[in-house]
Amino acid sequence: MTGRDNAGVRPDGGPDAATPASLVDSVLEHPLAQRMLLFLFGVAVFTLIDLRGTGIGELLRPALGAPAESGLWGRFAMAVVLTTAIAFNIVVVNLLPRWSQVPVVWAELLFLFLAFFYSFDLSYEFIGRKIGFLITQGAFTTIYISLVSIAIASAIAMAAALAKMSNNAMAYGVATFYISFFRGLPLLMQIYLIYLGLPQLGFVVDPVPAGIAALSVCYGAYMAEIFRAGIQGVPPGQNEAARALGLKSGVTFRKIVLPQAMRLIVPPTGNQFIAMLKDSSLVSVVGVWELTFLARTQGRSEFKHLEMLITAALIYWVLSICFEMLQARLEAYYGRGERR
Repeated sequence: MTGRDNAGVRPDGGPDAATPASLVDSVLEHPLAQRMLLFLFGVAVFTLIDLRGTGIGELLRPALGAPAESGLWGRFAMAVVLTTAIAFNIVVVNLLPRWSQVPVVWAELLFLFLAFFYSFDLSYEFIGRKIGFLITQGAFTTIYISLVSIAIASAIAMAAALAKMSNNAMAYGVATFYISFFRGLPLLMQIYLIYLGLPQLGFVVDPVPAGIAALSVCYGAYMAEIFRAGIQGVPPGQNEAARALGLKSGVTFRKIVLPQAMRLIVPPTGNQFIAMLKDSSLVSVVGVWELTFLARTQGRSEFKHLEMLITAALIYWVLSICFEMLQARLEAYYGRGERR
């Protein structure tokens, strides 16, 4: 008899008694028990957070009295109400058709964010006066710097990736040094070194070219590893088949290897581009009038920092969504061969 056959059978031949651990496991596997545990966990977390000073406390004022004087009982009651509302919302959303669930979740989360910002008592008149300038000057400069930088960084990354995969020791050494050095330095330090260091050699650069150069070499180092991984992810049989057909190495790379590698390169490169879009705010330290710089200076002029920072944050988010959509289109284009 095997060990599996012995399971559940006592030495005297009777059924094995269930252990406390097995009973706990069987209970935890039940969906209703899992939901109850999640509910209790939510109640515990919201009780610890203390919601008496929020809108929920004011909402329950008729039942609990003054929220600040309701004590532990008030904190527990507010936690129960909020957890129940969240659980009810989850049940309702799950009843909707799948195609409508994502838009509903987005709309609910956006409403919560806007309600959070609305609680700051912002000056919308000031935002209305400044938002046009933020978009036409700040956002345009941010997009311009990011697009030029990502184009240069992609060219640098491809050259560094090919050099690192080559059999030439000199090319391999240069590529590995470049990748190691620029990945090892903070981007802010690279901006300062380029903007302040090049004039020591007699090359005076303006803030925008210095920022583009720093972003390009920094992200080129990161993207070189992405490009290398994508190229090496193409099965070697593709190269062998191309050589068997008599194709030259350059044609094989451009027509066969690179299109397949792009399917692996595009997703992480899209992430790098979105990260660069936000990191472009660092070039403001050398005086570039990009989005963060203008939001900071415009808000400081009338002591309305939150208005400008929140507006700039929303503009960054909208730009990121646009590039996420572009990335999805590129992924669909290069992945169409996998769907056939």
